[in-house]
Amino acid sequence: QVQVAESGGGHVQAGDSLMLSCAVSGYGASGYAMGWFRQAPGKEREFVAGVNWSADEIDYTESVKGRFTISRAKDTSYLQMNSLKPEDTAVYYCAADLRYALLALATPAQQEYLEVWGQGTLVNVSS
Repeated sequence: QVQVAESGGGHVQAGDSLMLSCAVSGYGASGYAMGWFRQAPGKEREFVAGVNWSADEIDYTESVKGRFTISRAKDTSYLQMNSLKPEDTAVYYCAADLRYALLALATPAQQEYLEVWGQGTLVNVSS
């Protein structure tokens, strides 16, 4: 059974940086695409960034382009978040699935079909 484990998160000031990590484990883990999603209070969960298994396909939601960078080293995905804003405050979830086409830019309805989810980590950005 494939699982993901997130780390990172915390409380920072606007303009600060933070890095999230997500490790995927289990049979065939290295073949899974990985992505980050976030859910702010009172809002739907939204796609943030995704990377396919070979790290040659990467996508971002528009609001984080130029500030967030997703990378991957074998079975671990990293989300480097720079120039954080209060509106980035949310619980960030790592997800994994063999289907990058499903994971990338997944809508809330599509997210229901993603195979593996982490428990989430809170990122709180104060102004």
